[in-house]
Amino acid sequence: MKDRPRLVVGVTGASGSVMGIRLLESLSALGVETHLVVSGAGAVTLACETRLKLKDLHTLADHWYRPEDIAAPIASGSFKCLGMIVAPCSTRTVAEIASGVTSGLLTRAADVALKERRRLVLMVRETPLHSVHLRNLLTLSEMGAVIAPPVPAFYNDPKSVDDIVDHAVGRALDLFGLDSGKVRRWSGPAKRRNAP
Repeated sequence: MKDRPRLVVGVTGASGSVMGIRLLESLSALGVETHLVVSGAGAVTLACETRLKLKDLHTLADHWYRPEDIAAPIASGSFKCLGMIVAPCSTRTVAEIASGVTSGLLTRAADVALKERRRLVLMVRETPLHSVHLRNLLTLSEMGAVIAPPVPAFYNDPKSVDDIVDHAVGRALDLFGLDSGKVRRWSGPAKRRNAP
């Protein structure tokens, strides 16, 4: 039997815990093995924004690790995986990864993805951005990371927040060659219903 693809998932303290939740749900549906690490601030934000507890988020992943567990498998380049996605990604996390000075497992795993030339996707949640944020994002882009803020698309005529979240998560998964089946693809301008 062929091994399942594996993806490391990070959840930080930026607003948008639903992105991490939907990401884990989508990866499970696709049969992708998930390795989750949630920062301390990520656990706080999860409790503020949802009715879930950290243990509930852990149940959505195949494997989970404590943020201080620097001996976890995902801290090593020898751990084979597709890469890592951080959803949502705080600007503090961005700064740590950009500087190469990692304070815990989440940013260490991201650093590993970069050094091993694996895909690192950062769903950065912050606005407005000041110059240091922008410099850090540029540094990461130059290092090979993909900066993918969960910016709403409107050409797909979303009817709910769920539609917006599904589209943003689906587009992030596209970057790993994974199709969530929930992205309405652009196919050119639609004809206006009331056009003469």
